[in-house]
Amino acid sequence: MTTTVYNEKGDVAKKLELPEEIFGQPWNADLVHQVVTALSSNKRASLAHTKGRGVVRGGGKRPWAQKGTGRARHSTIRSPLWRGGGITHGPSNEKVYKKDINAKMKIKALMSVLSGKLRDNEIIFVDKISSSGKTKDAANTIKALAKVKGFEKLAAKKTYLIISKKDEKFWRSFKNLPRTSFDEARNINALKLLENKFLVFVEPENVLDVLASKI
Repeated sequence: MTTTVYNEKGDVAKKLELPEEIFGQPWNADLVHQVVTALSSNKRASLAHTKGRGVVRGGGKRPWAQKGTGRARHSTIRSPLWRGGGITHGPSNEKVYKKDINAKMKIKALMSVLSGKLRDNEIIFVDKISSSGKTKDAANTIKALAKVKGFEKLAAKKTYLIISKKDEKFWRSFKNLPRTSFDEARNINALKLLENKFLVFVEPENVLDVLASKI
């Protein structure tokens, strides 16, 4: 399986042989759905929180006598039946949404997504991006890569750049670019890939070495 590698000006630089174990996997919708659902749940924070009748302040005394008034019996004004009372079955910030997912399943789903992205022509390989630390230069690089056939909307759609290792200048160049995000190859997963339309492999040989070590 051979693909084209471009330079940062959008011109053809060379050809690259892609490993079948990474980019030749069949689409497994059930597995990808299971893994992505688990990864989404693991990102979810328990923020919504309501107070039950035992937590709401006040209401220690009966609003009126138990018997003799002709009215319904009420033990506290903090009952869920009363305005200002506790909430019944409301959300709690103590709830944990985390789901366990098998490591092999995560890797297999990742390779399935990468293979699908390649078949859909949503991955572009770039031999190198010279990072000056300036957002303007990063924007010019994206515009240049948008000249490649099939990637004309690279600047208009969400784009995910994948690098082999941390680079401070690269971070400063792309951090403020709209609709563009980036990460080290060791940190990518199926959810992050599917959240973006296009993938840009920077220095693909090194990135592929990192991905191969995951298998």
